[in-house]
Parts: sequence; C-alpha cells; structure tokens
Amino acid sequence: MTKPNMTRLIYAIATMDTKGEEIAFVAEQVRVAGAQVVTVDVGTGHPPRVSPDILRERVAASHPAGAATVLGLTDRGQAVSAMSVALTAFLESEHAAGKVGGVIGLGGSGGTALIAPALRGLPIGLPKLLVSTVASGNTAPYVGCCDIALMYSVVDVAGLNRVSCAVLANAANAMAGMVTATRPAVERKPTLGMTMFGVTTPCVTAVRQTMETRGFDCLVFHATGTGGQAMEKLVASGLIDGVLDITTTEVADEVVGGVFPARPERFDAILERRAPCVMSLGALDMVNFGARDTVPAAFQARKLYVHNPQVTLMRTTPEENRQFARWIAGKINRSQSPLILLIPERGVSALDAPGQPFHDPHADAALFDELERAVQRTPTRQIRRLPCHINDPEFARALVEAYFEVARPAAGQSVPTPATP
Repeated sequence: MTKPNMTRLIYAIATMDTKGEEIAFVAEQVRVAGAQVVTVDVGTGHPPRVSPDILRERVAASHPAGAATVLGLTDRGQAVSAMSVALTAFLESEHAAGKVGGVIGLGGSGGTALIAPALRGLPIGLPKLLVSTVASGNTAPYVGCCDIALMYSVVDVAGLNRVSCAVLANAANAMAGMVTATRPAVERKPTLGMTMFGVTTPCVTAVRQTMETRGFDCLVFHATGTGGQAMEKLVASGLIDGVLDITTTEVADEVVGGVFPARPERFDAILERRAPCVMSLGALDMVNFGARDTVPAAFQARKLYVHNPQVTLMRTTPEENRQFARWIAGKINRSQSPLILLIPERGVSALDAPGQPFHDPHADAALFDELERAVQRTPTRQIRRLPCHINDPEFARALVEAYFEVARPAAGQSVPTPATP
C-alpha cells in the first residue's frame, strides 16, 4: 500500500462572484476532513463575494493571450470560454509543478461548461469532482472520455440550505477521501492499448492473451468513438506505453457521419508521444448508426445489417474506403517513431468474410490499394499485406511479432520475447 502525498492541495474552484459562499463552505469541509485546500476564483463578472486563495487575475494570466483577453471581455459567453482556456492552462501548470492532489468544482450550466474542460485536461487517475446543476442530463459533453465524478446538486448552487449543505458536504468529504486515502500498490508492467469491436474480438483476444503471458498489462477499448479517445487520453497521460490499434473503425464514422466518430484528433496523441504502434483496419467495412429507423434517409437504400435493436451497420463503398485510406495516411505520414500497418487481405471484420453480409473484396481492395498509394513509407513506417482474414490466428501472430519489432527501437523500452498465440 502507498500513502498519498499530503503536501499536494485540493483546488476548490467556482465563479466566486456568485458561488463564493458555497465554495468556501466546501473548502472548510475539506479541511475538517483532514485535507489541504485552496479556493480558486474563476469569475468573470462582479468582484468575488468571498476572498479566494487564488485570484481570478492569476488564473486569467495563464491564458495564452494574457489576462486582458479574459477579464477585458464584456460578452459573458466569450468571457466564460476564455476563462475556461485560462483555467485549463493554469491547472496543467500547477499539476506539472506537483502541487495538485485533486480538484473539486461547483457550477450551474455556465460554471460547469467553464470548469469541465479544465478537468478533462488533467491526467487520468487524478481525483476530480464536479458538483453541477446539469449532472443528471446528458453528461457526455462535460465528462468526455475522462474520469470526472459528477454529483447532481439537486437544488441550485445558490446559497447554503439544508439540502445544499448536505450535498456539498458529501462532495467535500468524497474529494478529501480520494486525495488522502491510502492507495494499493500496483505492479508497474509495460502497458498496451488495444482497440476492439465485436467483429474483431477473436483477433484482439488472441493478441491480448499472448501479450499478457509475456508480462504486458493490456487495456482493451471498445472502438465507439469515446473508446478511441479514452485510449489516446491515457497515451497522452503517459499511462500507455504502446498501442495495437487493431480496430480503426471510428475513422469510417468520422468520414461518413456515423454515431461512433473518431474525432479529427484521432491518432494525434499516439504520434505526438511517439508511442510504438501497430495498426490495422478492423471494421472499416462498416459505418455505425442507431436503431434501424434512425439511419439517415440518404443511406436507406444502402446495404444495411441490424446488429442489434440499437445498432445498425452500413457496408462501406469503394469510394468511402478510399477516403478512409487518405484520412489515415494523412495522420501516419507524420509519424516519427516506428509504426507498422498490417493489411488483412481476406477481410477486416467477422461480417467481411465469404458468405457473410459485408463480404466485398472489391471495396476492400479500394481501401488497401489507396493506403499503399497514399502512405509515404520509410524504414520506420511500413505497410504489410498478409493473405489472412483479420480474425485468423496467423494474423494475430503477425500483429504480435510486428509489435515487438516496433517496440525494440523505442527509447529505453525493455521488450520481452514474443510467444506464439
């Protein structure tokens, strides 16, 4: 068991011109619980009603364009957006200096929109809690792919009363507990991120089991848009050492307009961190939609497959596949660390096999050929075609072997010897 670093602080954040009394109450409850805390004012309106430990001017000065860009704005929406940028930079700087043990914020809709992006900018595993009036609705825009704990305020964050005091005290004690609790010691193994869909499960399972027997800690992410973002967040946080991005289907939804989009920054964290990476084309034969009746009218005549009552899949066309290839190539052509892309020539998903509804060698060939044309190959950036289906055991073996090949040149990484799946 490891003890927490008691010199680190809990940062209690609110717009203290309207929620100063409430955040001061939270801070006091944190102190009673035995943790150290500082209050942070991110208000952009009237002067704070309670004196903060960290002034809004200090936070605003962290904005890349300076404090005047934040505090000189008269439009509230613009000021909130600018203060959010400043707060993100401020907390990142404080965390880099080793000062941040956890962060708790209070907000209505505006305060939540201001504080949540800054919490998302902090590493996975750092305690972060947001008490919000909008925490019971669609929380995806606030949480994203991060481990932010949301607590519904029940009543508005507007004064101290029998309900708000109970909720805020619970939040304060939860944050103090997260920061001061003794944490279990976990063996540090080399950690791999992998992407998977149901239609690539046999491949990813075989790879995962092999890598686990070789001493790796394998984190598998469901390639639903958020899954890819979560994996890359962990890469950016230094919690993933290498990547087997086997199921890159999120690119299809990004390009065509499905419900599991990659987002434009997909692959960026992997490339920026120069993480050893092996990629493949899992499930790029499909675009994901919701229930059958939610498929856009423009696609109603396409080849559709009802995966379950909530998910309808659409087979991709040769031209769409060429677009995917160019999208992927535009990313990996920037790679500065070893990267291998493996192409399974006999199909990219369980539905893309002889006798299955999405089997279309012509559409697959468009994807494969355009990738070979568009990717600028170098000694460390390679494409290899294999006469396998993605779920064939030999393809899983090839992925494992390729990973050890790209990982060995990685700076200082000790890589075990591969084993046969």
